[in-house]
Amino acid sequence: MARAPLSLQPSLKALKGAALLVASAGLLAACVMAPAPQGRAPQPPQARSQKPKAAAPSAASQALRAYYAGVQAELLSLGLMRTDTGAKDAPFSARILANNFTRIAFFDEFDSSSGTLVARPTEKRLRRWGNPVRVGLNFSASVTKDQRAIETARVRSFLARLSQVTGHSIQLANSGVNFHLHILDTDEIRALGPTVRRDAPGIGAAELQSITNMPDSTYCQVTTSIDEASNLIERAFAVIRAEHPDLLHLSCLHEEISQGLGLPNDSPQARPSIFNDDQEFALLTPMDEMMLKMLYDKRLSPGMTAAEARPIIDQLADALVGGDS
Repeated sequence: MARAPLSLQPSLKALKGAALLVASAGLLAACVMAPAPQGRAPQPPQARSQKPKAAAPSAASQALRAYYAGVQAELLSLGLMRTDTGAKDAPFSARILANNFTRIAFFDEFDSSSGTLVARPTEKRLRRWGNPVRVGLNFSASVTKDQRAIETARVRSFLARLSQVTGHSIQLANSGVNFHLHILDTDEIRALGPTVRRDAPGIGAAELQSITNMPDSTYCQVTTSIDEASNLIERAFAVIRAEHPDLLHLSCLHEEISQGLGLPNDSPQARPSIFNDDQEFALLTPMDEMMLKMLYDKRLSPGMTAAEARPIIDQLADALVGGDS
């Protein structure tokens, strides 16, 4: 049976704000210029009972670790990367929820129709997963065994939360993987081309370049493969930098996994939400959970336009928030 072509839609979490870029760029420049260690004293052979050590990060990777630590510190000093719900200072009505859902679910963050990625909201039909989502977790060689165990438990817990919210099967898997989640350092990201082509066949040159040549201002990103006939997401490929400090890293996990489920856009009007490039909120908020719940509600169907879906969206938002006050 012939299959419809797949459309690949990228989404990324990037550094915004000129002042923060200037401050962080200075930190990066200082780190890159620092001299690399000249050598190490010989070490005794490891005993067989010792755990194998992770690969030592390169000088470029170490510089990025310092850079992103500075980025996170700067964001926190500005009162951003909040981990609260936003209920006290960012209440929202059913209408606000419906408007934000429409902006985020029915628009792509980037347009690649010209052969290059252009940051331009582009209206699309509703898309979501039809098959169970099976997430394969892949780590950089520089991530230690203990860190991998912690990370795996953290991702498993978040996927269980998403599955409960959406009512859709979402879990970690070692086989049948259709959502590839890579946590890699900068050197491995640059060499990721063959892996991307294998796991996301049909990816365009612009999307591939956006992954393997991620600028330092891009924290993480996800690309989804969508069947144009059914508007169902068939595969996703996410990359998160291994150099992030903990909160920035967790923020990337929350946003990229959630966007890979079918909420591809960001909007400056979305508050309190992680689907907003101002970085105010670091973690999935109650509004975000409501939007995911709406996305997978059976009263909405993949392929609907925003105009077709809007009456149903309003009903769902009223039921979740309790109507406008």
